[in-house]
Amino acid sequence: MKDLIGYIAAVLTTFSLLPQIIRIWKLKEARDISLFMPLMTSAGSILWLFYGILINETPIIAANAVSLLFSLTVLFITIKYR
Repeated sequence: MKDLIGYIAAVLTTFSLLPQIIRIWKLKEARDISLFMPLMTSAGSILWLFYGILINETPIIAANAVSLLFSLTVLFITIKYR
């Protein structure tokens, strides 16, 4: 049961930025998006990724590699469409 909760949490947090990416991409507008949110999310994902590598935990590594990709995407398209 605890593994299931962990996997559900990983999926939800990993893909939490996807709606924001879709919205910015669709509207081609990101004036109201804070740059600090994707910067902080990227920094956190880098640290979690590093931690996952240190303890050799594939789920942590995979989830945070995807999270980092999404947060960098939000950062890039926020800058692009400002």
